Amino acid sequence: MFSIISLLQEIDINEKIKEAPDSSYEIGVFIGSLLPFITLVIIAYAIYRYNKNRANNDE
Repeated sequence: MFSIISLLQEIDINEKIKEAPDSSYEIGVFIGSLLPFITLVIIAYAIYRYNKNRANNDE
């Protein structure tokens, strides 16, 4: 089921840039491709910091 969804959502970034209306579209595609990764890093850091502070308070 998930493989079918991933095939339907597959995005070709190079094709999007070629069909872009102007050059600022490239910046949006770049930011959009990095945004999920940055969000996951921030969530992971928040969980790490929460657990670290909780461990220090337990001692």
